[in-house]
Amino acid sequence: MPITLLWAVDVYGRVYSLSTAGQRWERADDMLLELKRVTAGKGRCWGIGCDHYVYLNITPSETSIRYREETYENQRWNPVDSFTDTLLPTDRWPWSDVTGMNPQPLHSFELPSRSWEWEGDWYVDQSCGGEPSQTGGWEYAVDFPANFSPDKKWNSCVRRRRWIRYRRYIAQGTWAKIPLDNPRKPPLPLSDISCGGWEMSDQSGRYPYLWGVSQQGEVWFREGIHPRVPEGSSWEEVEVPKEVAQLSAGPGDLLWALLWDGNLLVRTGLTLDSPTGISWVEVESPGKEVEALHVSVGVSVVWVVTKDYKVWFRRGVNSHNPCGSGWISIGGEMMMVDVGLNDQVKRFLFIVGQLTEASQGSVLSCTDSDSELGPTDPQNSTNDTPVLEAAAPSVVPLGGANSPTPPLKTEDTPSASQQDAPKPFIPASDSFINSLVSDRDKTSTPQPSITEVPQEECEEPSPAPILPTPEAVGHDVPWMNVDLEGAEAARSAQAAGLSSGDGSAAATYALGTLETSHGVGEEDGPVWTWISGGGCDVDASSQISWLSPTGIWTTISCVPRQSVWVRKGALRWWRDWKPQRWVDVGVALEQSTRSDGKKDSIFFVYYTQYDEKKYLHVFINEVTALVPVLRDCHYAFAVYTAQRTKQRWPLVLAAQTEKDMNDWLCLLSDCCCEIRGITGPPSRQALWSTTSKGDIMVHEPSFSLEATAHTLACDLMFWRQVPGHLRCVESNSLGLVWGIGWDGTAWVYSGRYEQQPIPGKHAPVDVYPYQTDIRSVHVYENQRWNPMTGYTDKGLPTDRPMWSDESGLKECTKGNTHPPSPQWSWVSEWAVDYNVPGGTDKEGWQYAADFPVTFHGHKTMKDFVRRRRWARKCKLTLRGPWQQVPPIPLSDISLMPCLAQSRMEQIPVWALSDKGDVLCRLGVSPQNPAVRNVLENKFSQFAVICIHVFSANIGSSWLHVGTDQPFKSISIGNLWYRQGLTPSYPQGSAWELISNNVTKVSVGPLDQVWIVADGVPGFPAETPGAVCHRVGVGPMQPKGQSWDYGIGGGWEHISVRGNSAEAPRAPHPPPIGSPRSPLPPRPPSEQVNGNAVGV
Repeated sequence: MPITLLWAVDVYGRVYSLSTAGQRWERADDMLLELKRVTAGKGRCWGIGCDHYVYLNITPSETSIRYREETYENQRWNPVDSFTDTLLPTDRWPWSDVTGMNPQPLHSFELPSRSWEWEGDWYVDQSCGGEPSQTGGWEYAVDFPANFSPDKKWNSCVRRRRWIRYRRYIAQGTWAKIPLDNPRKPPLPLSDISCGGWEMSDQSGRYPYLWGVSQQGEVWFREGIHPRVPEGSSWEEVEVPKEVAQLSAGPGDLLWALLWDGNLLVRTGLTLDSPTGISWVEVESPGKEVEALHVSVGVSVVWVVTKDYKVWFRRGVNSHNPCGSGWISIGGEMMMVDVGLNDQVKRFLFIVGQLTEASQGSVLSCTDSDSELGPTDPQNSTNDTPVLEAAAPSVVPLGGANSPTPPLKTEDTPSASQQDAPKPFIPASDSFINSLVSDRDKTSTPQPSITEVPQEECEEPSPAPILPTPEAVGHDVPWMNVDLEGAEAARSAQAAGLSSGDGSAAATYALGTLETSHGVGEEDGPVWTWISGGGCDVDASSQISWLSPTGIWTTISCVPRQSVWVRKGALRWWRDWKPQRWVDVGVALEQSTRSDGKKDSIFFVYYTQYDEKKYLHVFINEVTALVPVLRDCHYAFAVYTAQRTKQRWPLVLAAQTEKDMNDWLCLLSDCCCEIRGITGPPSRQALWSTTSKGDIMVHEPSFSLEATAHTLACDLMFWRQVPGHLRCVESNSLGLVWGIGWDGTAWVYSGRYEQQPIPGKHAPVDVYPYQTDIRSVHVYENQRWNPMTGYTDKGLPTDRPMWSDESGLKECTKGNTHPPSPQWSWVSEWAVDYNVPGGTDKEGWQYAADFPVTFHGHKTMKDFVRRRRWARKCKLTLRGPWQQVPPIPLSDISLMPCLAQSRMEQIPVWALSDKGDVLCRLGVSPQNPAVRNVLENKFSQFAVICIHVFSANIGSSWLHVGTDQPFKSISIGNLWYRQGLTPSYPQGSAWELISNNVTKVSVGPLDQVWIVADGVPGFPAETPGAVCHRVGVGPMQPKGQSWDYGIGGGWEHISVRGNSAEAPRAPHPPPIGSPRSPLPPRPPSEQVNGNAVGV
């Protein structure tokens, strides 16, 4: 690992450096050098001198810095003198650059500064185009500026040759003065400079950029900095809307500036092609009434110190969103903070600052542990950005303690002998805030895209003694003192018997004494005014001697106020504007915990469009559903919010593997439930639903969901997923939940529901029993009759594809048809399906006059087209809190609804077999939801396709209710309302059409009506299946008023029969005086088994 330096300036302008391989501060060799500020970068450090000049210190290396100066000698042929330097007035200069536009005689070349020296004299380049030449270096052409070649021809009228001279940079390891620009106007005296940009996210390993601020508030950019030209060439002014006091450039493409009025400016559009950026965006100071004092920028972090010396962290900052999303208060009082970063892919942040009050001017380093090592298994390693759990026992999470900041003391320091055995403690991480202020447990297993590295794997032995790790949650972040007070003062303080402090103390890292040859620091260490760690390279494998503890503890406290953890990964995003396609994106989930315990999370999606970095963000508290979806055989899921639900525009993301998708769904779902305070299994009042994919979704209702006034809008409902897979599900308010799979198997909810595992923890795989489901996938073979050959697969140009789906709009062959999702697997081969509505002939064909007329199972003289259905079975196996109820396959099921205060010992379960038989299961109770009593069947002599029950009484007979038209299936899309229902006339009088856009309907105990709509008006491209609520249903208006469209599409079934929660009513005031009626008051009625009874 290369040796890097930490730079600092004291109050006298003296410059010191601290090497990662050394043990003490070393002063610069130039005793007369006085600097005001320094800024360090990769392999170099810039400074502003007290003489207002800019100084540069290049780290010595084995490779010298050489620059080649070149100029061209041009000549033209004439009949008298042959080739001569006498050119035509329209020709280029006799001595010029390669373009011929600028004159460059040999005597015009001068050394840029005293830091350079010539290596030799000018000489002619004897090669032409990289090939050795025998022409003395001359190249010939017909005229300027034609193409030159080493071959002289009869029409070669001009020639040129290149002269070369090298100069070498001799000021490596020393502070070299950069001369003022000449003849261009130099900037006014600079008050601040910042070096950055050597790790542009577009291309790593670039040369750095230098920014400066003049005393008049102007911003300047140093042009021409190159590995062979470290000093640069000139200054270019960058316009700013307001006067700037200080700025900070990160190693990447971040640049923040501090204004004189205390606000901040962010430079956007910084790229390799546009190093000065495009525009400025103003950001308010983190303190509402306190102005910012100092700003420091890293690769994806921004730290600010306000004038009350409070430290703030800017969350959500990266190259896609340079402005960030909000401020987080960090404990402690500092005068300045500097952020450093190394040049490796696995990065680390090194922060140093100055304490106020008693320890003013001392250098502190606040470090984090556990480097971003990625997956430990090389076979599971991917190119995705690995994500680490933020917390580590060695770094106390911010937000863990709510106590006020204790006063600074120097007396209370515990002895190192009272601490535990040392553990490796090397600061390194992808994001400083990712490790420094985490509030999550860190134990987990590595994953491809959401990686959790255990603490044991992160620790590497180091020969140097390491600071013991604080273990108590809520302790302060350790600030390591790297001042000049030396080991002598440390030992004397320890010998003085200093008392041990509490767990909130910070570790003090003292260094060896300053060399006495410098004549400084024998008694007191210098008071620092500026520090720069931008070039300090430290990673997990580093063995830094000055990071070892001295055993002296101080009470320098850093009381946390908020905490943050971040998860990063790589997914694919379905860009649903033209051209619609999958786009590789980076994602990040950032959660912050405030001092009052409330949490706030944001989900970011970073993408690039036309070489412009952009991002999408979703506030987790606005997420209404996380739904797995079917998209091009991808492991995809959709993120819904209220706004996206209204626009029918969910955020669709896809992962590379099923495990990645489940991990992100688990993580996002856990954050959503945690913010809303939802824990444990669904309540008895929950709304249950299923999607067309078979996923089970539940919603916890509130009183406002069915309130007559201020009803909760459907697009604001939050749906969470329950493990399992069903085609339909029914429930009631006593906690009984039944469901039916695609193969007709009945399942009952066992209630053993584990909350989604929190980040870093995973539930055991054997928590739930196995649940299987089998369904058939169909394709249709279509043929048209031809007078010559009979039925053939050669159709008309306007016909449907000869292999298609049921609608005929999509071509589906046996070869390109896949299971519904990657979770399904084939368990059979393709076979002709004879069980088709309408019947088939002996070969499975159905006939019709034309497409898409209704098909029938026998051929007539007018039938010119035919089709037959092919089926193939696939199977799904997963785990969920469901218990199988054998043995009869069912097609529909219904549970009796009841109010929440009802008391029922047994609940009859009505169902339909796949043959249309009406069945009733007796003895079912919430304590025994899957009682083994045999289903009592054959209550009806008709074949029934759908059933709903609203009474506990089994009854004695069936009464046929006539209709104006036959009801073939609820799937035809018509919703009817039966009028004239009374206790004495339960069959009602007439049917009234309510809607023709319905696939499923559910009526609850409060007379609420919910449906699954076939489509949403105004969105014809929406996938069928949207949850809708009938608004305005009441005793005076039983049919309701309108539909409120909610989440969709892709919804298959909904059940609201368990929601019997009514809003509490205000008690009526007692009457004044004696009652007006002589009758005694009646006791309150009691409902038993769904019937109201009174005494």
